[in-house]
Amino acid sequence: MMYLSTRDVGAQSPAGFSDILLEGLAPDGGLYWPQTLPRLGRGERRDLRRLYADWGYPRLAWAVLRRFTDDIPEDDLWSLCRRAYTTAKFGSPDAVSVAELGDGLWLGRLSNGPTAAFKDLAMQLLAELFEYELERRQQRMTIIGATSGDTGSAAEVAMLGKSRVQVFMLSPQGRMTPFQRGQMYGLDDPGIVNITVPGSFDDCQDLVKAVSSDADFKAAHAIGTVNSINWARLAAQVVYYIALWLELSADDDESVSFCVPTGNFGNILSGHIARQMGLPIEQLILATNENNVLAEFFVSGVYRVRSSAQTLVTSSPSMDISKASNFERFVFDLLDHDAAQTARLFGQVLPETGVIDLSGPLLARAQRRYGFVAGTSTHADRLATIRRLHQRTGLIIDPHTADGVHVAQSHLGGPKLITLETALPVKFAHTIAAAIGRPAPTPPRFARVLDTPAHTIDLAEGDDVERLKQIIAAHVRD
Repeated sequence: MMYLSTRDVGAQSPAGFSDILLEGLAPDGGLYWPQTLPRLGRGERRDLRRLYADWGYPRLAWAVLRRFTDDIPEDDLWSLCRRAYTTAKFGSPDAVSVAELGDGLWLGRLSNGPTAAFKDLAMQLLAELFEYELERRQQRMTIIGATSGDTGSAAEVAMLGKSRVQVFMLSPQGRMTPFQRGQMYGLDDPGIVNITVPGSFDDCQDLVKAVSSDADFKAAHAIGTVNSINWARLAAQVVYYIALWLELSADDDESVSFCVPTGNFGNILSGHIARQMGLPIEQLILATNENNVLAEFFVSGVYRVRSSAQTLVTSSPSMDISKASNFERFVFDLLDHDAAQTARLFGQVLPETGVIDLSGPLLARAQRRYGFVAGTSTHADRLATIRRLHQRTGLIIDPHTADGVHVAQSHLGGPKLITLETALPVKFAHTIAAAIGRPAPTPPRFARVLDTPAHTIDLAEGDDVERLKQIIAAHVRD
């Protein structure tokens, strides 16, 4: 199993799983994609069903991840999966579950991990993989990440205690909820450095990419990433699509559809990967908030990024993103792995014009062959959805999940439809209170989140990538 960059013209530089695990962004600025995706035929799906029934989520993760790597011994990989998905971390050996919402709509419960977000399902495994591979190589790693809300806390909590890893996490100043800030900024550990950035998540992400693109700096400080530009994140997320399909399907050929709230395209891209592997997925329904760059593409075929000033601040802040990193991987697949065209579009056309036009046959292919449709949800929509669902079922969902449920309502009537949960509602007290008149209950393990002092380094207006690199160099542990 070898991987190539989306911009590797001529397929000159294949790399193994463990190498790209530590590297993150490819040296040419592209993103890694497997030379050949593993297949899940009917027999493989039947085997996974039996394995999941007998062993639960950790063994399913092992069975899926072993298809993406041939450079980690299977016994070692099993140990890593077993440590990542303990009952102590996720409350159940299964880690995920489904809840029926009615009218053929189901909720995929993904947020029972340590930080109450679906990101835990990938981050806990990623942390184990990092520590394992760094120990094997006797190396250390400096992780540079960007977060719009939940990635940061999931990564930081997962990496706590990993002696060979240090995390520098960038987040947008004033654009996350108090709970999200408390989860991250309250961590007082030399292995965790929180850096706040004026502007939006896109500004944070641009800085991370700029640091990762400096080959000399990257080599000097062993820079890696935990954002979904890291292929291992996506591979780990494929597991819960398979698990939810197994939870809901009655036989090995039954199709289901998924509605996925997404801003950076990583979550739904894992669903696309699962579908390409052979998982019976009828439709992938993309749900955005008012920052609807991705929904606009799947309707018009035109991908038009927004500036930081144009990115709206909404009540589903983790999706306040106007430059979706993983969209490049999708376009690479859409173009039949044409690295030259992908490099031209994302290395030249998009930076120069801010627009990629793939309307016409390519849009039709995305819709028909790949099963993508899309919709947008507004503040009023998510409040009404949270309120209506709570009145009908007693269930409280977070604003991002509400975006998904709202968009999913327009696509009922086909196969069973699963909306992916993104986080527990405790993270979004103000919006929940606006919807139902009171905040969601706080699980006991989060009772002190808002009481801890903040530990951050704050970038100022005008600070650039050179200033960020100075901060990193000054705080990297020996």
